[in-house]
Order: sequence, then structure tokens, then C-alpha cells
Amino acid sequence: MDSLDLQVLTQARQWHADGHAVRLVTVIETWGSAPRPPGALLAMRADGLVVGSVSGGCVEDDLIERVRGGDEVKHPSLVTYGVTKEEAARFGLPCGGNLRLVQEPLQDTRWIDEVLARTQRHELVARRLDLRTGLVTVEAATRGDEFSFDGTTLRALFGPRWRMLVIGAGQLSRVLAQMALALDFEVICCDPREEYHLTWDVPGTTFSRSMPDDLVVELHLDPHSAVVAVTHDPKLDDMALLEALKSPAFYVGALGSRNNTAKRKERLALFDLSAQEINRLHGPIGLDLGGRTPAEIAVSILAEIVAVRHGVMLTQKKPLTSPEACDSRSA
Repeated sequence: MDSLDLQVLTQARQWHADGHAVRLVTVIETWGSAPRPPGALLAMRADGLVVGSVSGGCVEDDLIERVRGGDEVKHPSLVTYGVTKEEAARFGLPCGGNLRLVQEPLQDTRWIDEVLARTQRHELVARRLDLRTGLVTVEAATRGDEFSFDGTTLRALFGPRWRMLVIGAGQLSRVLAQMALALDFEVICCDPREEYHLTWDVPGTTFSRSMPDDLVVELHLDPHSAVVAVTHDPKLDDMALLEALKSPAFYVGALGSRNNTAKRKERLALFDLSAQEINRLHGPIGLDLGGRTPAEIAVSILAEIVAVRHGVMLTQKKPLTSPEACDSRSA
């Protein structure tokens, strides 16, 4: 899920603790193109201060006018925008498009505590709201579950943030980490080499001096996790890849030329990895964008990771030619 919604819940909980009246607004249905999907959240204070988003901005403006005008929400209720062509045009919706929302008063934040705690543990959970009673419950969810609303019960999913483990703390790793943060990844960098960890200075990331393979096991990688090995040191990269390829991580990649990638796969085959697990390795890493600088290579790596995350066919990979045709990400 989008961690923006977790930020909305965090802020809503704080506003409630500070004594403000807070309402939550959830997208339940859209027609036509929409900037926010079903399940997207917005929180509003009684003074009109908002966090989150349910549209491109016009709907938020109308909601703010309502709350500042004294509109109160004591029970969960439905709000529909864009029923007529005139309203659709006014609220920036496509012609004939509709946007349906559920608005509710935030009266108890214990369910928010549970959602935030469980997603922090990388659990996928569902929040169930009964519109008739206002009762909120939190339950376990599974991959493949989707947002649902049957007219009386809303079920929204909240899951862990996308997580990236970067093995190696060199110049490329710094740029990669900064860009990954901008893409909403939780970033963990691992490098036990003293000359590298002493110079790591990327705010917002976590640094570990553990051996990479030990950390891979410790993190219990899940389908929201990506692993990027960029140390050029087989002793560090290969052992971590050995563990990562056996995990449910959605992406595992390693820096290196085609020659080095072929040799790495030969080494991995000496261990208890199946051919299918070895073939999960993305290497040479990244899409072929023609870049050579650390920033350009980082863009190509993240482009590939985003494509894999969204199930997009990787059409920009360099075709295999000859062993001498190594790309710019050679070891």
C-alpha cells in the first residue's frame, strides 16, 4: 500500500491526541481516471487543516469549505462528487465521472495503534469499518486481497512499506539510497567494512555493520523487499545473494558485467539453490539506459525495480551478445 496513508493515520492520531476533532475520508469508488485509488485516505481537522489526498485538489477544497462552514460528521456517511457533467467539471473529474467517498469521525485511535504496530512488523492487515455502527476492527490480510465496499462494510488494506536492502556503502549506494527514499522505500544499507561505514551519511536510512548474509536472514525478507548487491566483493555479495534468492523478496539484483554475472551464477550453483532460484537474479543489474555515472546507473537500477514491482515486462535489458560486450556496470 501507499505509505502516504500510514502517514495520514499517524497525523490523525496525533491531532486526536491533541484534542482536535478529526474526520477520516476514504475513497471507495471511482469512475474514469482518478489520481487516488479506492482505499486512499485523507484526514481533516475541524479547522480545515488536511493531510493526505482523495483527488487532484478540487474535492479537497470542497471538503475544507464544508468543515469550515460548520458541517459535522457524527456517523459514517457517503459523499458523492461528479454526478452531473457540471459537477464533474467543477471538481476536475472526467466528463461523467464520479468519485464516492466515506467520511467518518475519528472517535477511537486504538485501531490506528494496531495498524501502525502491525505494519511496522511488516504484516499486511485489513481495517474493517461497519458504516451502520461505526465499529472498526483490524484483521490479518493476505496478498491478493483488495479494497472492498458492499454498501455497509468497508475493508481497506494496510501493508508494510516497500523495503530496499543495499549491500555496500560506496558512492553508487549513496545515490541509490537517496533516490529510493524519494520513491518511498525504507532503505537499509549494510557494509561491515570499516572504511565504508564510517563515511555513510544518508539521512533517513538505516545502516548495519552486520555481515550481509546474516542481515538478510535477520530481516525476514518478504514480497515487499528488494535486495541490491553492489560491493564488487564476492565474499560479501554472494553469501547475501545466496540467502536473498531463497527468500520471497520481489527483486534480487547484483552489480557486474555479463562475464561476472555468469561466474557468479556458477558459484551460486555450488550451493543449495535451484536453477529457478538462481534465475531470479537480476544481473547485469538495471535497465539499459546507456548511463555511466553513479546517478545514471542508480536510475537504471531503480527503473528496473519499479518495473518488476509493477509486473511490467523488462523490454530495455541489453540483449546478450558476446562476453566482451560488458555494460557500464561491470566489476
